[in-house]
Amino acid sequence: MNRREKLTDALIRRLTPGSREYTVRDTVVPSLGVRVHPSGGIGYVHFVEGRKLSLGPAALRTVEDARAACRTQLLDGVAVKRHVPLFRDFASGPWRDSWVHRCKPTTIRWRDRHLESQLLPAFGQQRLDRITPAMVNRWFDDYSRSAPGNANHCLSTLRHIFNHAVACGLVPSSPARSIRKNPRPKITRFLSRDEIDRLHAVLDRRERSAATRASQRLQIDIIRLLLLTGCRKSEIVHLRRDEVAGSQLRFGDSKTGPRTVFLNTHARSIIERRMRDGGDWLFPSPKHPGRPIGGDLPLWYRVRREAGLDDVRPHDLRHTYASHAVMQGMPLPVVARLLGHSRTAMTLRYAHTGDRETEAAAERIGEVMADWLGEPAVDWQ
Repeated sequence: MNRREKLTDALIRRLTPGSREYTVRDTVVPSLGVRVHPSGGIGYVHFVEGRKLSLGPAALRTVEDARAACRTQLLDGVAVKRHVPLFRDFASGPWRDSWVHRCKPTTIRWRDRHLESQLLPAFGQQRLDRITPAMVNRWFDDYSRSAPGNANHCLSTLRHIFNHAVACGLVPSSPARSIRKNPRPKITRFLSRDEIDRLHAVLDRRERSAATRASQRLQIDIIRLLLLTGCRKSEIVHLRRDEVAGSQLRFGDSKTGPRTVFLNTHARSIIERRMRDGGDWLFPSPKHPGRPIGGDLPLWYRVRREAGLDDVRPHDLRHTYASHAVMQGMPLPVVARLLGHSRTAMTLRYAHTGDRETEAAAERIGEVMADWLGEPAVDWQ
């Protein structure tokens, strides 16, 4: 439903999203419009010679400012002559410059990796305004066949790039906005007590073997720590001596920012043994001691095969730690802190493992309420 009306700041504040995108054109400056997205986003648009040029979110400027911008563009011819850069030039220049100064090193590395491995090979030679939703959808479908999770992460980066391009007025809308991400698996894999025993038996056997190399012994300790602490693999592999503080690990730059991990007795014994060696890293590379060991952990694939756990990933050891914590009756906020989750909602995936405790709690509460109400006890046996 597109219509014409004299735009005012009050009118724009009253606009509500519908099931489809719509535009309200200004009667004062006919080439100016306000576009309302189903998501609730509202932005100014300048219509010039069949093109729609974004003037940015409506929340960031008044109607009079937007009208002035339209008049300036019409007088200067900027809207018609504006140069639209190649995807590679915009992504490595204006887009990267807009956020790199305020992001963590890990975020920078991830986004750079998305660009180099996927986005630049797929779209680098194209002008921003020549990249269509069909092109993005084709790339996303192809990549999703082999790596659905990574495809989701790369799509988020691509959306970030095009959202900035829209804000800069280089494209009227993002060709990635309508692409639906791959659904995440709803079932989290975690090890049962029997599977944990089998895993430890294989690790013990390899640890006692004289044929086990030094690099493999490092990996054995890493695998044990993943299960004993619930840490992320990157946190243990890149663990530095100065991050160990007695019975705690103090990470200054984890995935969700600084956090403290409290070590149990078994984890502390492994850490103390590793602390006896010199160097900055607790798990140094055997070939390059000045760097941490590689994160691939090739021994893991042999260990899981010997233990009959072919479907288990190293990250599932973190899920195992969390799931058994919930099954032991620990409250979700406590588990969230143990895992370093920034939001308790991220921990809710483990809630199903505590259903027995929830059922027992409901029964106890019901008994208390019945007692207060004077209801007779009911024997369900």
